[in-house]
Amino acid sequence: MERIRCPWCLGDEAYIAYHDKEWGRPLKDSRKLFEFLILDGAQAGLSWLTILKRREGYREAFDGMDPEKIARYGPEDVERLMQDHRIIRNRRKILSAIGNARSYLTMMEGKEPFSKWLWNWVDGRPIVNHFRTLAEVPASTELSEQISRALKKKGFSFVGPTIIYAFLQAAGLVNDHLVDCFRHPRAGDTPKK
Repeated sequence: MERIRCPWCLGDEAYIAYHDKEWGRPLKDSRKLFEFLILDGAQAGLSWLTILKRREGYREAFDGMDPEKIARYGPEDVERLMQDHRIIRNRRKILSAIGNARSYLTMMEGKEPFSKWLWNWVDGRPIVNHFRTLAEVPASTELSEQISRALKKKGFSFVGPTIIYAFLQAAGLVNDHLVDCFRHPRAGDTPKK
C-alpha cells in the first residue's frame, strides 16, 4: 500500500525524503535550528526545493554552518560567497547569514540557548494542526509574527512572519502535515493554539 503524503512534496525524490525524514519532526538542537533558520532566510522569494538541492553546497560554503566561523566573516568572505555557484548569490542574504550568526552567538553567550528560547514559545511541545488541504495551511500566524518581531529585536534579519512560519514547520514546532499524511500524528494528538 502506497503511503499518503502531503502533496507539496510529490514529484521529486529529494523533496519526498525531506518530507518523510525531516519536515515537521521536533528539532531541539540549537545549532541545527540555526542552520534551518539560515536556509529558510535564503529561501525568501524562492521554492524550498531550490534551497534543499543546494543545502550541501551551503554547508560547504558556510563552513559547516558553524555560527562561530560565520560570525567572523568579513568582506573577503562575502565576495567569495558571491562567486559560489552552490548557493543563492544574493548579497543581502549572505550578509543576513553573517549578522544572524552574530545575533545567535549573542543569545548563546547570554545564557539563552536558541533552542530553549524558541521552544518556550510553544511551551516545549509542537503545535499539531489538523488541516485537510494545502489551501487551509496559513503562510503566517500570530505566533510567527510574534517570533519574527522578537528575533528582529535581537538583531536577526530575513526573519519575516512567512519565513518564520516555514521555519517553525520545518523544525517541528508546528506540525502541519495534512491529516491524511502518514506523518501526521494521530494517536492522542490534540491541537494546541
